[in-house]
Amino acid sequence: MKVVLLTLSVCLLSAHYTFSQKRPRELGIKIGVLPVGTHNAITDVAGVKVGQVTLVQGADVRTGVTTILPHEGNLFQQKVPAAIYIGNGFGKLAGYTQVEELGTLETPIVLTNTLSVPTAAGALIDWTLNGAGNEQVRSVNAVVGETNDGYLNDIRGRHIKKEHVLEALQKAQGGAVAEGNVGAGTGTVCFGWKGGIGTSSRKLPQKLGGYTVGVLVQTNFGGVLQIDGVPVGEELGKYSFKESLDKSSDGSCMMVVATDAPLDARNLKRLAKRVFMGLARTGGIASNGSGDYVIAFSTAYRIPHDTTQPTSSVTLLHNDYVSPLFLAAIEATEEAIINSLFGAETMTGSQGHTVEALPKQKVLELMKQYGRVK
Repeated sequence: MKVVLLTLSVCLLSAHYTFSQKRPRELGIKIGVLPVGTHNAITDVAGVKVGQVTLVQGADVRTGVTTILPHEGNLFQQKVPAAIYIGNGFGKLAGYTQVEELGTLETPIVLTNTLSVPTAAGALIDWTLNGAGNEQVRSVNAVVGETNDGYLNDIRGRHIKKEHVLEALQKAQGGAVAEGNVGAGTGTVCFGWKGGIGTSSRKLPQKLGGYTVGVLVQTNFGGVLQIDGVPVGEELGKYSFKESLDKSSDGSCMMVVATDAPLDARNLKRLAKRVFMGLARTGGIASNGSGDYVIAFSTAYRIPHDTTQPTSSVTLLHNDYVSPLFLAAIEATEEAIINSLFGAETMTGSQGHTVEALPKQKVLELMKQYGRVK
């Protein structure tokens, strides 16, 4: 069968975006109290870009790549402050230790499937070594996150190639971000329904600093789904461990949070911890076999790779002023996860496995019954 390669850049939303694919806010579901950014996406943080390549081949290949670029420049030469928080470490996140040690991010972030992490890391290294100004670089800390899409995807085939990663990096753009069965979320499952890529943002009022917080998630985990406090999973009779002790809750969730607030690595890790609270508000349980990671970075300032100055000076937000950012991260994460479910469609993949989309009409009826939607 001929290979069908679908490439989606973040500025391209499907022309046949139907009612069933509307985002929750378009349907009256408004999560949290803080206002959202222009696109309600991680790209609302100025300079941040997202690129996605979706790979669908025959009956068995359902996978892809999602890339997040903190800024347009040479990221290796002009690093950004960063931190990583491990909620549950059953995963293959590459690049963690150097970020933990130095508090900086020097490559874009790539999300893909579990067995494609080495390929993605190799592509990131190629991307960096080939960058103008990096001719003398001999060490690259490639940051790659993953979830296991092996239920719908022929993951053992390792169909992601370097060119797919490089294409996603090249096509990264700002603006609206495609959600659901795209990029690294093509073959994922969330709460027993079709998961995928989701994103959201919060824009703080000027009296709270005026900063933006954006989150992008790759959802592939289980638990008992809640939407804006409504026990959807319980009401629909679909949740982990309902009938037996199985692995239906296992999976992973990769969460990336960006902000333009001037935070150092210490406060970025504090921010990342709050992102995990957003996952918990959706009913995620971080099961034994779930790799749940948060990568946080700030675009407020850059850290030069080479400098002749022994010291540096940056303006940082005081601890007493970070709490609004914490709330923003929690709300944006919760909504990003729900957006991933609403953006996803029913998919059949490897070995004939089918994962149904979230029954949105039933969800809306429940939201109305609980008084969350008028």
